[in-house]
This record gives sequence, structure tokens and C-alpha cells, in this order.
Amino acid sequence: MISVLISSQSIYKFDRERMRRAVERTVAAAGIGGEVTVSLAVVGNRKMRELHKKYMETDETTDVLSFPLEERRDPEGVLWLGDIVVCYPVVMVQAGENNRLVDEEMEFLVEHGTKHLLGIHHE
Repeated sequence: MISVLISSQSIYKFDRERMRRAVERTVAAAGIGGEVTVSLAVVGNRKMRELHKKYMETDETTDVLSFPLEERRDPEGVLWLGDIVVCYPVVMVQAGENNRLVDEEMEFLVEHGTKHLLGIHHE
């Protein structure tokens, strides 16, 4: 079973179930079974810029950040992959640029972030 813990402000409207399915699909495609937990936070520009500056040393906002955990299994055997942070205002802009619905763009970024938690990276 895959648990996706989602946090966001109520002003950010998106399909939470769709984001859960995106994580589940990506984790299952990687062949990982058992109890798995991923955290997803949907934030604004100010918070994303703060995180991007603190962890990536880049003083600007970005669309998605992933924070994999090194100690992944808890005492009950649950695999904690880590945290994904998505910037909702950037999602809205990119959705327009990419001719996608907001939920489509967010789903793409959640899948991308999940892949990073799994160790799948890009250039």
C-alpha cells in the first residue's frame, strides 16, 4: 500500500486523488512494493523560493523540489521515500505555457518529483 500525505493551503485547488494515483503509478512502475509513504506539499512562490535558496543555493522560485530520505524504513517496516514540494503559482504559469490543465501539469511534476525520490534523475 502506498500512502501519500498531502498538505496545502485551501486556496490551491487541485485533484488530490489524481496526485495520489500519480505517485502510486510511478512507485509501482519502479517495482517497489509493500508499505510506502511519500509526502507532498503544495506551496506558494515565497515558500518555494525560500526552500530553493536554502537547499539548492538558487535565489528564485522553481516548479518542484524533491527531498529523498536516507534512512528510509521506520521500525514498522514502512518505506518513507521522502518529500515532494510543488509550487502552485509556477504550476499555473507552466500549465498555460504547455497548453495543459493545471491538474495535468501538477501530475507531471508530481511524477517527476517521485522519480527523483526513487533515484531516477535527468541531466
